[in-house]
Amino acid sequence: MYVGTLSFDLLLGDVHSLKEKRSVVRPIVAELQRKYAVSAAEVDHVDLHRRAVVGLAVVSGDVAHLTDVLDRCERLVAGRPEVELLSVRRRLHGDDD
Repeated sequence: MYVGTLSFDLLLGDVHSLKEKRSVVRPIVAELQRKYAVSAAEVDHVDLHRRAVVGLAVVSGDVAHLTDVLDRCERLVAGRPEVELLSVRRRLHGDDD
């Protein structure tokens, strides 16, 4: 069994309130969950209106499949025009850990 995680540090564009922030972050989290069957949530900077950290996790029996899903998720977030992707942290955990 393999577990992969990603965390995206995001700078949000023209956002002036936490309500506007939710209207940007929630669709990204929902699309990740819907398209790739991952567990995803906003995990940090919840009180800042222009920053967000979105984390996700995937479990798979095949490391190649796991890497493919993580790559696709990263491309999806990087391609969103309403956010600037500041950094991505990727971790893979296997049976040997």
